[in-house]
Amino acid sequence: MREAIDLAAQGVNRNDGGPFGCVIVKNDVIIGRGNNRVIATNDPTAHAEILAIREACQHLSTFQLEGCTLYTTCEPCPMCLGAIYWARPDKVFYACTSCDAAQIGFDDQFIYREILADKTQRNIPMEQLLRPDALKVFSEWSVKPDKKYY
Repeated sequence: MREAIDLAAQGVNRNDGGPFGCVIVKNDVIIGRGNNRVIATNDPTAHAEILAIREACQHLSTFQLEGCTLYTTCEPCPMCLGAIYWARPDKVFYACTSCDAAQIGFDDQFIYREILADKTQRNIPMEQLLRPDALKVFSEWSVKPDKKYY
């Protein structure tokens, strides 16, 4: 966790995007590191956990982080939580809470409300298009003999 906190502090000093750091460990070795780089990269997905997951998966040459532990300086936001579940580490440790983050301007409650809202009531309008065409591709996937699930 101390390494994650150090990464967060470095990001704050460089003005990369926020006070968030993350490391991923397997067999007592750090295999992925990240700090929030949203501003530095003009990438709203460049959160510490996402970057650490990408690096760890590249290191392991897999899209799963079984046998790994993730250490992050803050309770994960909805996007990072989703990525963590897709990556499937064994455990997550976090330092600050989402309430701590909200107190310094990083409040994710509106996203949780949007997820639960009816699609017609969301702040960003969502409209379904070309479902039959897209379903054809889904059908191709469903019968593909060499597909790899994740």
